[in-house]
Amino acid sequence: MANKRDLKKDINYVLGDIIEAVYVWEYANTGADTKKSEAIIDEAIETFDSLIAKVNAKDVENKKAHFKAINQELEEKGRALIEKINKLN
Repeated sequence: MANKRDLKKDINYVLGDIIEAVYVWEYANTGADTKKSEAIIDEAIETFDSLIAKVNAKDVENKKAHFKAINQELEEKGRALIEKINKLN
């Protein structure tokens, strides 16, 4: 089980890479409408804020299960955001 610091780093790296991928797409497609890509960035930021708040929660009985659930949620939301990036035209 990863500790709290490592989980925060994972959240930061995964969502930061997703945001970076959106910026690369925008740079490669300068003529395209960026409303959808900006929405993906906003969703990534909201996900980051939500997951960090869950990591910092104080009233947790079973920390191992709590952190495992957060890690699972990060994977699910990260994959969903990546699929949205892949669907951009």
